[in-house]
Amino acid sequence: MSEIQKYVSLMRLTQKGLDELTDSARRRKVSEERVAALGGRSIAFYALLGNYDFMQVFEMPSNEAMMQYVLTARRDGHVEPLILPAFDTETYGQIINAVG
Repeated sequence: MSEIQKYVSLMRLTQKGLDELTDSARRRKVSEERVAALGGRSIAFYALLGNYDFMQVFEMPSNEAMMQYVLTARRDGHVEPLILPAFDTETYGQIINAVG
């Protein structure tokens, strides 16, 4: 199975995030730098319509690195993230084969 783990983050802007909306591009760059500093990378970022404002896909070396990133992002107070572990088709196929 893959060593690098993938995660999907669904994010809602907080009131602080809405109040500082014009600073979003800079905050996104800071986010990507933080992810890289933890040994990960941001694969994709999308603005959404619906219940969530943004979706970001990450690769991170561990759950611990992802948790460190999430706690730092939450402390900043601009978004409330929902983090979901994600499995690519190859890894999912390996899981299915293991199940039998």
